[in-house]
Amino acid sequence: MKAFLRNAAVVVAAASTTVAAVSCGAGTGSTSGRGNAPKIGLLLPDATTARWETRDRPLLEKRVKELCADCTIEYANAKNDVATQQEQMDSLITKQVDAIVLVAVDARALGATVKKADAAGIPVIAYDRLAEGPISGYVSFDGKEIGRLQGRALLTAMGHKAHGGRIVMMNGDPSDPNAVSFKQGALSVLQGEVKIAKSYDTLQWRSETANTNMSAAISSLGAGNIDGVYAANDGLAGGSISALKANKVHPLPPVTGQDAELAAVQRIVVGDQYMTVYKPFWPEASAGAAMAVAAARGDSLGRIATDKVRTRDGTTVPAVMLTPVSVTASRIKSTLVKDGVYTIQQICTPQLRAACARAGLT
Repeated sequence: MKAFLRNAAVVVAAASTTVAAVSCGAGTGSTSGRGNAPKIGLLLPDATTARWETRDRPLLEKRVKELCADCTIEYANAKNDVATQQEQMDSLITKQVDAIVLVAVDARALGATVKKADAAGIPVIAYDRLAEGPISGYVSFDGKEIGRLQGRALLTAMGHKAHGGRIVMMNGDPSDPNAVSFKQGALSVLQGEVKIAKSYDTLQWRSETANTNMSAAISSLGAGNIDGVYAANDGLAGGSISALKANKVHPLPPVTGQDAELAAVQRIVVGDQYMTVYKPFWPEASAGAAMAVAAARGDSLGRIATDKVRTRDGTTVPAVMLTPVSVTASRIKSTLVKDGVYTIQQICTPQLRAACARAGLT
């Protein structure tokens, strides 16, 4: 947690320094090269993962406005459709926006459109997912560490079954570089400890696909022969848990997750899901907004992005890499509630009061 706080402080301080430098150099009437006020595109991948619309979008828009009062934001959501997001990128290029914040539906498929934006002189900031093509910057969390946190938590929850037990892996979309990192990190912990009885890659991170795959795994392995479930995010965890319940698997095996969705936190409280990975939204949004504003104004990203990442084509780009946090029932209050992500009242609906009391959420 201390590492995360240090990273967060660096991001906020860097963003403030950059804005101060821009203000001193250009004055309040500064303009972009394309119009009277900088225009920033914001492209999100889907509306099924709760965080994009409920957390990232409002925080990004708020921070952009704080850093650049005259900036305008061109927003669109691809609704999990690659062709739609490609069209949205083309539209932003036609509108000659000054920078684009992109959460790619499919990192590889969007590579050509990122190249078109670069050719048009429009910097692209890859947000949360490392897009392919000539991006100008990247902000996210250490994907392999997320997988390691999930793997370690699963082994802890499995207890004596952690040595030789059978697990099902519900991985994310293989076209998402983050999903590949999560899987690699998890395998570095799990391989040699447990038997991976079934492993599935989930196109477009669809929870309904996870539900179908978990039902197939139960049919193949038997309801009593699954000792743990590695689910790469909370959506896949929810789909897997629904299938386990529908097939009358009891007790439920421990299930991992990621993104700290409210529904997942409530599942953790009642014991249906063991853990989630909390990726603090504000530091990520703050860094993404600061990078977008700097890029839109033609400023260096160096003061904000003190890390580096290597893209698929071998290019090194400026990055902000933040520290993820593992959250089990005993840590909800000291992380998510303390940070203001959710209130106890939001988590503890009337039907969850008894479970919340057991979890110390009072």
